[in-house]
Amino acid sequence: MMKEYELFIGPNHPGATGNMSYRLWAEGDKVKRAETRVGYLHRGFEKLMEKRLWMQNVPLVCRICVPEPDINEAAYSMAVEDLMGWEIPERAKYIRTIILELARISSHLMTVGSIAASLGIYTAAQWGIGDRDYILDIFEEITGGRVYHIYIWPGGVRWDLPKNARELITKVLDYLEKRKPMYDDLILNNKVFIRRAAGVGVVPKDKAIEWGVTGPNLRAAGYKLDFRKLEPYAAYDKIDFEIPHYPKLGEYEVVSDGSDIYTRTAIRMLEIVQSIRIIRQALKDMPEGDVLLKQPQWFAWKVPAGYSYVRVESSKGEFGYFVVSDGGKKPVRVHVRGASYTHGINVMETIAPGLNIADFAPTAFSLDVCPPEIER
Repeated sequence: MMKEYELFIGPNHPGATGNMSYRLWAEGDKVKRAETRVGYLHRGFEKLMEKRLWMQNVPLVCRICVPEPDINEAAYSMAVEDLMGWEIPERAKYIRTIILELARISSHLMTVGSIAASLGIYTAAQWGIGDRDYILDIFEEITGGRVYHIYIWPGGVRWDLPKNARELITKVLDYLEKRKPMYDDLILNNKVFIRRAAGVGVVPKDKAIEWGVTGPNLRAAGYKLDFRKLEPYAAYDKIDFEIPHYPKLGEYEVVSDGSDIYTRTAIRMLEIVQSIRIIRQALKDMPEGDVLLKQPQWFAWKVPAGYSYVRVESSKGEFGYFVVSDGGKKPVRVHVRGASYTHGINVMETIAPGLNIADFAPTAFSLDVCPPEIER
């Protein structure tokens, strides 16, 4: 009988989904048990937010998920707006939608490339990071920052879009649409990828909701759930778009029963297409007007006592903020519900036993975990 041994993956960035690690116990090339290990990142965001003024938290929350910081700005701002009883300007709603969908595309490009690279298709990761950089150029032009934008904040957005924003965004969207067939041929239509990804890393469909799976991972299991449709925010209630879900995989061949690495990758590629569709509509229909409510001096804010829970649809799944105020200048309690805590710990540790060691990394990447969400 082969002796069980330990294997460590991470915490270096190429080793796992960011600065976290997995401790595996294996026999031969089969994983017997897995344990998620965190604690390597900046952390304690929730407690730090209780020590800062309401507006001072905006630059802090975007650190909770680096590849998609804007979703934190939006959720936190929406919770504050709910407590304040504010309705933000219509133009600000459309701008938020554009920013959030650009962030979604950026995140998905990184994830899809990482999944493919973990199966030896390194060109996909290089393409994904390279094409993502064009979106970061847009963020830099609009917000002044490439990674942390601090652009969405309570009351609307920091300032209006620059005059050349429509041209810049449209140019990148046109480029990405032309690139998509190349991604399809390299990844999803690639026989090597299909053989390595189909039927691997399966999340049981009858357990998905019980385990707290959300977002693209849940839609890959066949559940048509998306908070942009279920509980519309920003300008999503005014925009026509579809929710990709298994088995409706569009141009991609249904090669498995879903809820596996292949289907999770296909869903994300289809979501990029829908994000482009959403952004084009938002650019076309966006009204003129103010982008930020007239407010009192920011550092003198007193938010009415009460609590609010706001949830949005991030690229990784349900992303929620529970914010409590006692009527003062700082929040009393903030709790962040990130999808990565569920996917990166509970789901990954549960489905890991029985995986081949070579299939562990692509399975982890396909669940799309953002470690700071866990260490918040």
